[in-house]
Amino acid sequence: MSAQRIIVGISGASGVVYGIRLLELLREMDIESHLVMSRAGEMTIGYESDLKPAQVAKLAHTKYNFADVGAAIASGSFKTLGMIIAPCSVRTMSEIATGVTSSLLTRAADVVLKERRPLVLMVRETPFHLGHLRTMTQLAEMGAIIAPPLPAFYAEPQSVSELIDQSVARALDLVGLDAPVAKRWGEDLQGGHRRANAIPADEDDS
Repeated sequence: MSAQRIIVGISGASGVVYGIRLLELLREMDIESHLVMSRAGEMTIGYESDLKPAQVAKLAHTKYNFADVGAAIASGSFKTLGMIIAPCSVRTMSEIATGVTSSLLTRAADVVLKERRPLVLMVRETPFHLGHLRTMTQLAEMGAIIAPPLPAFYAEPQSVSELIDQSVARALDLVGLDAPVAKRWGEDLQGGHRRANAIPADEDDS
């Protein structure tokens, strides 16, 4: 493999900004991104951003048609570091869990699982009913990583953009990539007041 590659999926759940930011970061990090978007995902881009699907596609190294189940990312012989679906809808995760894949998005995810590569699902739904939870348990048992984009307030975010960056950076951690925007406890936060005001171990009476 001449370059590091990541498959990026964007499904129709709310939160397409996570997928868009993921593509931006991968470009900045000089990592090949191989993008597949569901039709609902393309619609949601129009609802939730100022971009058009074609503009989002240009952020990727390679963009594939949703229905092209014969594309390179549908084969295990096409080596990648894994796949991140951001955001991941309940429909998408449910289809992956059954193994009955009807699109390139879910076929690529199934291939990542069978090849024992990281599959990170940034599931966007709340609250979860029992069926959702059972599906996520099944996926975890199959080897998928369930990673809802939850805010990390220890990083003391000052904007929505920083919240998004932290969630996307943590997803990249899970496929072995170190995003420059990640803020890490005990490392990047050492200059902040939390680190500066930390109680020395011998004074901590908790």
